[in-house]
Amino acid sequence: MTRVVESVAELAALRSVWLAQGLRVGFVPTMGALHAGHASLVRRARAENDICVVSVYVNPLQFGPREDLARYPRDLAGDVKLCESVGADVLFAPRDDEMYPAGFQTVVDQLHLPRLLEGKARPTHFRGVLTVVLKLFNLVRAHRAYFGQKDYQQTVVLRRMALDLHVGTEVLVLPTVREEDGLALSSRNRYLSVKERKDALCLSQALVAGEALIRSGERRGSAVTHVMRARIERVKKAAIDYVACVDPETLRPLKQVGATSVLLVAVRLGKTRLIDNSLVML
Repeated sequence: MTRVVESVAELAALRSVWLAQGLRVGFVPTMGALHAGHASLVRRARAENDICVVSVYVNPLQFGPREDLARYPRDLAGDVKLCESVGADVLFAPRDDEMYPAGFQTVVDQLHLPRLLEGKARPTHFRGVLTVVLKLFNLVRAHRAYFGQKDYQQTVVLRRMALDLHVGTEVLVLPTVREEDGLALSSRNRYLSVKERKDALCLSQALVAGEALIRSGERRGSAVTHVMRARIERVKKAAIDYVACVDPETLRPLKQVGATSVLLVAVRLGKTRLIDNSLVML
């Protein structure tokens, strides 16, 4: 049975018991609307630790003024059911006033990584992500935290934070979970109409095309992104935010593709914005 915890005080009491007993804690931070991708993270956390904690919190600090905070999918009952099915011990689902008490003023930011890619389209997004994840890390005091590769830039930003601030929680990144046709699992897929769901395959297909070009011997980053962009542009209603071939650590565009690169795409279909990526290792 998964224990649902809503208060910081209750979580702190549990954490004290775990630490006193020398138990290793695995943590999966989420915004809820859990799916098979989240389940894969919880299973890994459950297998590698004594205690598995999942957080469900739709963090207002990482949404811009015209983004989808109000309509972001919420299904706590379904989240509890999934957590129980994969063996999570605790589901932490705090209220806003627990995470951001009256008078809250302190935020976390980075100098360069959040300004690239997603940061250009969503300027305040990573400040919100960094702030809430550091708060969650401090609350849970986990030994390991598990994230999906689908949000690649997020994983780079969070690993950098954990290193820079001596957080003490190991950040682990697991492969993106996909539908059989290649679409990356995302809570925002719920927004898509039947037609948009079909059109959304252009993201994964663009990544496949870009990776195939690299593996065929192409080393010009511009040529790789051109092929990816061309594939997405076949879908008339797909609005491209960015298509990129970047260094996996700095996230800077690659003029010449080396042994490891990351291909990233962000596309709007109707009112839904989707992202995807592929880590290419030669």
